[in-house]
Amino acid sequence: MDSKETDGLLDLILQGDEDRYEELMKAYQVKIFHYCYHILGHQMEAEDATQEVFFKAYCNLKKYKREIPFAAWLYKIAYNHCMDVLRKRKWSRFLPFLQEAERGESHIDIHIEDVYFSESVYLAMATLSVEERTLLILRGVEEKTYEEISQIMSKNAASLRKKFERTAAKFRHAYSPLEKGGAKHAESARLT
Repeated sequence: MDSKETDGLLDLILQGDEDRYEELMKAYQVKIFHYCYHILGHQMEAEDATQEVFFKAYCNLKKYKREIPFAAWLYKIAYNHCMDVLRKRKWSRFLPFLQEAERGESHIDIHIEDVYFSESVYLAMATLSVEERTLLILRGVEEKTYEEISQIMSKNAASLRKKFERTAAKFRHAYSPLEKGGAKHAESARLT
């Protein structure tokens, strides 16, 4: 959905046609869900987070400033919500998607893992902080501009560009031996 369509829908919603909000949700729901899943690593938490993001966006629609792209505003809400969820976890310093026991084995989990992650990616992502993962996901997977990421993460765009380069190098450094030697071999070597 382009910005003109989004602005048109926003105008209609703010003028009282609240049923049109569903169109906005449908346009952005999958991307917001994937983003939340990447950060939280748990299907049910990502589903709950996605619902919360759209609820918070709806409740604050009158506060939305049009100079920021609507998608960036949604991602900022998603980023803040996911950070709150992670803060509430007592074990937030660990990557949640490495917690195999917590994840259900539904067909959605399996599909997302097949499409977005492999064991090698899991292990390489474990070397990154939450902020680094967020930056890598927003730039590398979601293909957001540094200006959009700056708005989402409330950070300077120039410093994000440099941080992304360092983060991408850190990820490649962690990922390369895993992919060459096989993730299972690398994991068993790391545990011994």
